[in-house]
Amino acid sequence: MVNQPLADRIRPKSLSDVAGDPKLFGEKGIFASMIASGYIPNMIFFGPSGTGKTTVANIIAEAAGKTLHKLNATTAGISDIKEVIADTSSLMGSGGVLLYLDELQYFNKKQQQSLLEFIEDGRITLIASTTENPYFYVYPAVLSRSAVFEFKPLSREALTGALERAVRVLEEEDGRKIGREDGALSMIAAAASGDARRAVNLLENVYRVCGEITEENIRAFLPEIMGMAGFDKAGDGHYDLLSAFQKSIRGSDPDAALFYLAKLLAGGDLISACRRIQAIASEDIGLAYSQAAAITRACVESARELGLPEAAVPLAHATVMLATAPKSNSSYLGYYAALEDVNAGRGAEVPRCVQNVHFDGENIDDKGQNYKYPHDYPNHYVGQSYMPLDLKERKYYRFGENKAESAAAAYWAQIKKK
Repeated sequence: MVNQPLADRIRPKSLSDVAGDPKLFGEKGIFASMIASGYIPNMIFFGPSGTGKTTVANIIAEAAGKTLHKLNATTAGISDIKEVIADTSSLMGSGGVLLYLDELQYFNKKQQQSLLEFIEDGRITLIASTTENPYFYVYPAVLSRSAVFEFKPLSREALTGALERAVRVLEEEDGRKIGREDGALSMIAAAASGDARRAVNLLENVYRVCGEITEENIRAFLPEIMGMAGFDKAGDGHYDLLSAFQKSIRGSDPDAALFYLAKLLAGGDLISACRRIQAIASEDIGLAYSQAAAITRACVESARELGLPEAAVPLAHATVMLATAPKSNSSYLGYYAALEDVNAGRGAEVPRCVQNVHFDGENIDDKGQNYKYPHDYPNHYVGQSYMPLDLKERKYYRFGENKAESAAAAYWAQIKKK
């Protein structure tokens, strides 16, 4: 088809042609084993666009001899699914029906509950795809009945291989050798941010419009492409930005922190910036400047009320304040040290002196809670054991080396001295 996009014309027909994690797509990968066994479970594919979710669904359906019905949750409803169900009793669906539901996160809870009915009685086998984390957006009952597979952005090497194949297809179709500079395909791969479809579409656009694949011609198409690639909220690049933003603040570099904040907000990602900066205030500044959490919260509320672009002003305020503030992660480290003991099953029994005791049963030998009320003692402190017996000597929190925590350490050393 002349008007069919090149990305569709070169779509892999077998798992061996799919680029990506060999544990998923390799000869001994899970999908190959699935096809060989003849058992196709309900599945959820999640990952950014252009990573092979639809392609793999097509390959699995064809190999299993099943009809693949495709719906998109942004436009489809339960009535569309019922039409698919009706096909199961027709000749069209005699080999069994696979339902491929794209953008599953756009189905609301009620729609997903209705979908669950069809899954449970076996009328459909579901392959759903989503660009969002399914553990946040998919109804738990649907999730529990599905195998979840993550499709990660493709490496530059994998994208370059796909582009080489695309060039060969174009040359065969047009009957001529395509002129291209060394490094041109690598440049396209770098601009595509792990998205094979984006890479191939860019290649085709450059070739059809300019006739040759040169860095200059590619660069003419890059402003739009780079803008899209840099701010894929589900892609690794997005999380790299958030990581760089936090690490710049933690490293007390206000200039780098402002740069990464600007990149996040230029991509329209106000929510992630607001969430991350609040975490930073407690994780990385913490007790060294406890007011930072309250000030950051006020800046975030202001940003959300203002919306973009004005939201950048209070967020820049908070960013510089946090980057230039004294740092402490003592409370953060203390919490996760305590969590290790919780996860290990330690400290199961709460000491009697701090239990919520209102009366003693006849089976209690040691009557009375024996709790000492600190406010009844000098300086509102009295020595008493609050920790479970098996954790009696455990220390999770250690005062940080900063003015605020050093002052608190000196105060309590004076109060608790014997």
